[in-house]
Amino acid sequence: MRAQEIPEPWLRDKLTDVPVVLRAVLHALELAAEDVARWCGHLTDHELNARPAGIAPVAFHLRHISRSIDRLLTYAENRELTSEQLVGLKTELDPGGTRGELFAEFGGVMARSAERIRAFIPTRLEEVRYVGKRKLPTTVGGLLVHVADHTQRHVGQAVTTAKIVTAQST
Repeated sequence: MRAQEIPEPWLRDKLTDVPVVLRAVLHALELAAEDVARWCGHLTDHELNARPAGIAPVAFHLRHISRSIDRLLTYAENRELTSEQLVGLKTELDPGGTRGELFAEFGGVMARSAERIRAFIPTRLEEVRYVGKRKLPTTVGGLLVHVADHTQRHVGQAVTTAKIVTAQST
């Protein structure tokens, strides 16, 4: 099969040792990593930071995906955000970032996230957790599903931006 004919991760009968809800989140992150590699992996530093029509650059989406996954999992683990995470939140929109830095951060978070997600106990997904300064209530399961949902949303935006940037370069 050619790369574009490979079924999405959830159709590959993978991760069968992982409980179904956690598996779905892991599959969403696998797909995100594959899509980022396929559609954004070839971009230059300039293209990663380009803002066609003033929209957010691919670099922002890669940073935001990485850092928001880390923050959401921290909340799911019933921990407070660190000062480093708060600084990261405030600098996601900062311009710049090299290809190497962006993909190293993204890849590292994806690898660590898989380990963190596997550590959750499925029977505890209904446990209450609190998000942000306002301590908005949710559950462990809600946070994990949002990790998948939010990641996919920003990958879609990154891929669309990458396609526009690539079309403008040719």
